[in-house]
Amino acid sequence: MSRWMFRITALACAASVILGTAPVEAADAAKGKVAFVKHGCWQCHGNEGQGSLITSNNKVLAPDPLPYEAFAAFVRSTNRAMPPYSEQVLPNEDLADIHAYLQSIPKGRDAKSIPLLNQ
Repeated sequence: MSRWMFRITALACAASVILGTAPVEAADAAKGKVAFVKHGCWQCHGNEGQGSLITSNNKVLAPDPLPYEAFAAFVRSTNRAMPPYSEQVLPNEDLADIHAYLQSIPKGRDAKSIPLLNQ
């Protein structure tokens, strides 16, 4: 595990205990897709979390998003290109639903399984 990922994971665990950002048990991927659009996540991360070449960060969120605790800690406390989203702006329920939506996005097909790409 890289130092960066270790630090994010440690921060996430501490933040989840302090801030109470444990995932909502009944997170809903369909509601998460709506919240992803409503809160403007798609503008930098693409419609399905695939990233965007238009923005400088081009952060890919799906498939395989960060574990919820790390995801929530980053969204709440980031000081990078993405502004932090407080609970007043992005409620915990919406955040959990967005995470569920990102988890629901299937992995793309392997290029070897696409005939046109193998010609």
